[in-house]
Amino acid sequence: MNASIYSRDDTGLLLVDPYNDFLSDGGKLHSLAKPVADAVGTLANLRAVVDAMRRAGIRIFYVPHHRARPNDLQSWKHPSPYQLNASHAQVFAVDSWGGEWHPDFQPQPGDIVVHEHWGASGFANTDLDFQLKQHGIEKVVVVGMLANTCIESTGKFAAELGYHVTLVRDATAAFSAEAMHAAHEINGPTYAHAIVSTSELLAALHQDSASRF
Repeated sequence: MNASIYSRDDTGLLLVDPYNDFLSDGGKLHSLAKPVADAVGTLANLRAVVDAMRRAGIRIFYVPHHRARPNDLQSWKHPSPYQLNASHAQVFAVDSWGGEWHPDFQPQPGDIVVHEHWGASGFANTDLDFQLKQHGIEKVVVVGMLANTCIESTGKFAAELGYHVTLVRDATAAFSAEAMHAAHEINGPTYAHAIVSTSELLAALHQDSASRF
């Protein structure tokens, strides 16, 4: 990995779905993700990545899933089973604790919160591509939840649009070890330009920062 690729001038961190329902005890999906998240240290690694990006002056883009409302999909023609299940459970429900940001990942001045995505991709039917282009971003580091759904779909879409894509394998989680393996060992190499650990990413950011002085 080229340590100089992560520049504040052209790199953005995509922080996907850092909701209480995923990351906090008592969240509707927390218990499903907890075994993998605990095994890889997801929460601590997300904190480390976000903190390091802020110190490096790299802009953070919040990429949130749609916050559920009752009967959201009632008149839809083609909701997916995944969407129907999420709607039934009212995952990330609007005006609920579960639909709030995890306390450690509150947006700060200068962060960009993009429009909510209805499916798995943070780009589809949102302003993410527009916001990235307006801020001169060419390279994205994608972290958050879940590895094999929103992270994968957002990363693939980014690559299709011509962005350089980095995945951070332990700053995410999934509902099974098999899903994590597929996301990083099978599917990730088909579109991502770099797949790294948190420690590798932090080392690259440190080296890049040091090279400017």
